[in-house]
Amino acid sequence: MLLHRLFRRFHPDSAMTESSHFLFTCLVGLGGGYLAHLLHLPAAWLSGAMVAVAMTALLAGPVHMPNRVRDAAFYLMGLTMGAGVQPEVVNRIHEWPVSMAGLIIVVVSITTAGFLVLRFLAGWKSETAFFGAIPGTLSYVLALASERNADLPRIAASQSLRLFVLVALLPLVLTNGMTGDLEGLNRIVQGSFAELMLGAVLCFAASWVAVMLKIPGAWMTGAFFMSAFLNASGLMTLSLPGPMLIGCYVILGAMIGCRFSEMSLGLFLNLIWGSLAAFAAGFAIAAAGAWCTASILDLPFGQVLLAYAPGGLEVMTLLAFIMELDPAFVAAHQLVRFIGMVLILPAATVLLFRK
Repeated sequence: MLLHRLFRRFHPDSAMTESSHFLFTCLVGLGGGYLAHLLHLPAAWLSGAMVAVAMTALLAGPVHMPNRVRDAAFYLMGLTMGAGVQPEVVNRIHEWPVSMAGLIIVVVSITTAGFLVLRFLAGWKSETAFFGAIPGTLSYVLALASERNADLPRIAASQSLRLFVLVALLPLVLTNGMTGDLEGLNRIVQGSFAELMLGAVLCFAASWVAVMLKIPGAWMTGAFFMSAFLNASGLMTLSLPGPMLIGCYVILGAMIGCRFSEMSLGLFLNLIWGSLAAFAAGFAIAAAGAWCTASILDLPFGQVLLAYAPGGLEVMTLLAFIMELDPAFVAAHQLVRFIGMVLILPAATVLLFRK
């Protein structure tokens, strides 16, 4: 509550409005991102903002990220990330069924290992451990868990901590612990203003259709695949200026950090060890599966790891763009994983728990 009192001191005449919370969150995220940038950490603006806002949230700071701002950032990122899809990607699509088969094995193994760790090592109840172990798909998992006898705060904490660690850890893993200013800025090839305006309209239309069709991560997914088509086909060159791209990184990093505003520091400390143990088991399986698939198909290990990593569709695809890997490959696999979960989880839940 200390941060609340300090914030009120600067706003003595008004209530703690959502707009002031949002402004405060942006300033915290910007400061964290800039500090990480000064340290030359990979994905600095994204991970630095995330860490700073998460720490503020756990200390009961007044953090808030409006859904419309989040969706706008996802849309703009999708538009720019399409620039990372090269024409030669089409020539390797025939290899995707093999990597998709590996994805199925990895997802089942991650869920099983996470469940065993949370159930028998951390002592969580069966249904809570099951939903907490499912990789990604947080909103859908919480919707299913709310209909069962499951502990929603524990599930949300486990899922949020997994994404937090992935965003903080993966850039360092994929660069072998080396520091560097990897932000995807090297991929920016600025087209004409007319191209950008027309492309922005087309990408917005694609995102709107994706929202209507209830496609996962619709605002980013729709814009990304439209932009990827326009860039890879050579019809247009679409990308945002560097400063706008960095602003989107800060917004998305702050959005991840805001997830921790719904849990107290005590709850976080109580759940951290079990959640980290489940994450470690799942990440080891994802890494092993990625290494096997990458060796068989002669693909970059980091690219397959991001495709198999138990994180969110939008964030894993964004990391692929930042790390200068193939975002189309990662997005396609993460999308298939999400759709598979949506189709299978309801029946699997009934089959496993008989309620």
